[in-house]
Amino acid sequence: MTGSAEGAERTPGRLAALLIDASAEAISAAGGHAGGVYLRSGTPGLLRLAVLEGLPGPLFRPWWRLHADRPFPVADAYRLGLEVVLPNATETMRRYPQFAAGLPFQFGSLHVPVAGRSAVYGVLTVLRPSAADATELLPARERMAQVAEELGSALGALEDGDASAVSWDGGPLCVRPPSGRPPTGRVGRFAWDPATGLVTADERLNVVLDATAGEADGTGEAFAEAVAPGDAERILAALREAAGGRPPALPLYVRAPDGALRLVEVWGPHDDSAPFGAATVRGVVLDPGPGAVADAAADLLPDGVFCLDRVGTVVYANPHAARLLRRPRTELLGRTLWEGVPWLNQPAVEDHLRGALLSPEPMHFHVRRPSAHSREPAADSVEGDVLAMSVYPGRDLLTCTLRLGHRMADVPAGLPEAHGPPEPAGAPSLSPLYRPIVLAIALTEAVTARQVSAVVMRELLPAFGGRRLAIYLLQERHLYLAWETGFPKGFLAPFEGVGLDERLPGVETLTSGRPLFFDSMQQLADAYPGIALDATEGARAFLPLIASGRAVGSCILGFDRPRSFSTEERTVLTAMAGLIAHAMEKAQRYESEAALARGLQQALLPRRLSQHPLVETTGRYLPGTQGMEVGGDWYDVVAAGDGLALVIGDVQGHGVQAAATMGQLRSAVRAFALGDRPPDEVMSGTNRLLIDLDAGLFASCCYIRLDPATGVAQAAVAGHLPPLLRRPDGRTHVVDLPGGVVLGVDPQAQYPVAELRMEPGAVLALYTDGLVERPGVDIDDGISALRVALAKAGAPGARRGGRLLAGVADRLTVTARHTADRPDDIALLLATRRATPPRRK
Repeated sequence: MTGSAEGAERTPGRLAALLIDASAEAISAAGGHAGGVYLRSGTPGLLRLAVLEGLPGPLFRPWWRLHADRPFPVADAYRLGLEVVLPNATETMRRYPQFAAGLPFQFGSLHVPVAGRSAVYGVLTVLRPSAADATELLPARERMAQVAEELGSALGALEDGDASAVSWDGGPLCVRPPSGRPPTGRVGRFAWDPATGLVTADERLNVVLDATAGEADGTGEAFAEAVAPGDAERILAALREAAGGRPPALPLYVRAPDGALRLVEVWGPHDDSAPFGAATVRGVVLDPGPGAVADAAADLLPDGVFCLDRVGTVVYANPHAARLLRRPRTELLGRTLWEGVPWLNQPAVEDHLRGALLSPEPMHFHVRRPSAHSREPAADSVEGDVLAMSVYPGRDLLTCTLRLGHRMADVPAGLPEAHGPPEPAGAPSLSPLYRPIVLAIALTEAVTARQVSAVVMRELLPAFGGRRLAIYLLQERHLYLAWETGFPKGFLAPFEGVGLDERLPGVETLTSGRPLFFDSMQQLADAYPGIALDATEGARAFLPLIASGRAVGSCILGFDRPRSFSTEERTVLTAMAGLIAHAMEKAQRYESEAALARGLQQALLPRRLSQHPLVETTGRYLPGTQGMEVGGDWYDVVAAGDGLALVIGDVQGHGVQAAATMGQLRSAVRAFALGDRPPDEVMSGTNRLLIDLDAGLFASCCYIRLDPATGVAQAAVAGHLPPLLRRPDGRTHVVDLPGGVVLGVDPQAQYPVAELRMEPGAVLALYTDGLVERPGVDIDDGISALRVALAKAGAPGARRGGRLLAGVADRLTVTARHTADRPDDIALLLATRRATPPRRK
């Protein structure tokens, strides 16, 4: 039991080590400068960034979480199980405009799924310099695929016995990539044994620490004091974390006794034949040296110069940079830029840093600094409060230069100037220039009011730091709530159905066509005395939704704290309101058309199934909800001589054409069945009909003729999923039937006939792929899950509230019925054979 518990404790550390190693190997194999691993999480359909190597985590916070159904390369690689290769920015924009709009820089990327025997665990991602085309990346692609395959095997072994072992629900581990150049300073190695608490140092570490041979050996506490007396606790904490299997997310920058900067890195235990033993924590101490020639030269430059490593830590700053940033060098070195200089945490600065990290071009921009007595940028900046800043990319470091600038003379043409108050530390942000672009692209794929609202919540709220959203739509001169999130339960109920003559901000913003902004709830209360307020004191924005001059509704944004809205933010929010209005108008039009389309679909499905005294049947049809077009799934039960024909089929695609083709096929199958033609002739005749129709579509179909008296069934299959048979004792299995190709492809196709037997009380289940297919999950797993559900559904002959087989059908489709976004239609047909006819009442 002890060994098992120990293994369980080390699983997270083992997982982290596997992901970090694979990420480093993939970056090296693909010639990249950054990368990471996305992993499935405990939330179905949500991927989380588990490892980010070579990039600062806070700058890429908007990409820490990713839904598997979003049109992003990582999501496609995970959901489809295919490699996604984007050699350059042009190809990225063509295939993934949302992704390109969020990171509009010159880089290429590779995304390779990490799969085990029966599941996709995540995606290995590498960002690299642009290439001319995908053929140039073939060698890198092959090497990355091998790394992903090895990682998948390792994760599969880790998962054995613990299905939750391979998932990630926290933030990413931000890792500094291996340096592309040898260190210029002195490096020493050490090992720490957690069991004894003793440290063993090599000879070079004795040199770094100015110690005699063996003097650096001793307890962990003594070692930490020797390396950095003021940071000893941080070093000891890092050792303990590494021993527990989780190395520190970032290298430690610490101070030597003389105040010089040192870097400490540690690694967790490895089972190998390393010089220091198998079960130790290992690490290095790097001392750049107090008088490095380059640093000494940069110290004398008239411009401010500072350097960041690839995870955003300031590793050098000359005295002039410290003066311009108004921060002591001791508060800069060893800290991330946004920790050392909080007022640089501005959207435009973040975007330029992202650009320098991802593309080879230097970034030049201007930024206002705070006044001498404030840490916030001055609202009325005067000449001299503007800094001209340049960021020069490098493989291992970003070199940044600073000098005093003038607001007009020194601003290069076409370059935006960073201004306005910084956003809260750690808040995700995109440049205001790209926010409308990202929202507009995302809205093009939303076709229902619910999908539009979800896009607004996902793309607009985080960009401005909002926490509450309400969208009202106009119907017959009244506003009705279409979507809300973040408001107290029931708070918006009194505003439901308000007329356009009410004096409320949500009404007046629509009737006047002007957005309304309130910096605080007190401002709102002063403007609208007596209005109901929730408990927060935060700001509110009321935006009119007007499309092509037609009133659509209004949008309310809520914030937890008071805040002001800059002119730029007001402009951007107003523009976004126009985008939302057009998307909502389109959604309303589509939903009206959908009601008509669903009516057509229902008219094509059977209203009543043919009956037989010895057979009970029931069917279910659930339309897809993600699109507005009807589908081509159908089922039917037809009298065939003295027996019954059970039919299910699925026409490729969606739309009116698919539905019309489905209607024609259903009619053809019924005609053949009523003539009691053998199953193979039914399939062959229907196949030739579909080819003659020249509809450009194909269809799958399963046709079973059942003799109710004997229970003998003859089946023919055209590319359809296998039926399930539940025996009277509850044993349930997949019926393996030989089949032919789908209908509509080969006019000479043959459809062999197979025989099976249904005992009294047995249940036969026919279904379409919408019931068993899930993104990122093998369809065989979906069929297995349906088989288990059918086995547990209970004997259909046992009455439950007067319902027989219908209760089983409801239980098999309950999950699908409560799934808001069904990507495909679902058809289900169940049949059971009775031993005797039911007694008449």
